[in-house]
Amino acid sequence: MHDPFRITTAGGSFTAYVARPQKLPAPAIVVVHEVFGVNADMRQSCDELAAQGYLAICPDLFWRIAPGVELSDRTEAERAQGLALYDAFDLDAGVDDIVATLQAARAMPDVTGKVGVVGYCLGGLLAFLTVARADCDAAVAYYPGNADRYAREASRIASPLIVHLAEKDEYIPTDAQREISSALKECPQVQVYSYPGRGHAFARHLGISYDAEAAALANGRTAAFLALHLQRL
Repeated sequence: MHDPFRITTAGGSFTAYVARPQKLPAPAIVVVHEVFGVNADMRQSCDELAAQGYLAICPDLFWRIAPGVELSDRTEAERAQGLALYDAFDLDAGVDDIVATLQAARAMPDVTGKVGVVGYCLGGLLAFLTVARADCDAAVAYYPGNADRYAREASRIASPLIVHLAEKDEYIPTDAQREISSALKECPQVQVYSYPGRGHAFARHLGISYDAEAAALANGRTAAFLALHLQRL
């Protein structure tokens, strides 16, 4: 079941896509979108999480600069627009919006109280920053671009975290991946997985770089991780 949801903050309000599981109450997961907004791929990710027993919420984090934008990676024009949105996006404000969504989720009568974050690309970076700066029960970061620039924040991570890295990621070079892994190796609650030979966005369902084998492996690891940390009473 899907329904619109609105989160209100001191700075304004924004909408979110919500996918509800058949059985409630349930743990909640905030799904954090890429530079393409709350598009068909993000809705599919939410629907898959709902099928696993979670109440999945994907907030429109571009509401300040391009509310309701919905892009794909299928055309050069859309990719350019996505990169422009990335350049204009305020990361700190984005983290604040995710925290507001987490708080709103915890207050929902259909939520058990446990909440997690799963993010992709830009959303992966935001998931990494959120788990370092705020309280959530578990987080998953798929190919978090520019996370190496915030490696110093790794020491603040207290909650379980998985990071999925693509070995041949054209946006996260080898040195950056090494810095991310190095910063996280002292955190026993963090697991970093590398996918040999794969490129950026290998788990983007409808994307040009989708790799079914790597996506299935990463998503399986994510599912087991979330079940352990969110569904356990």
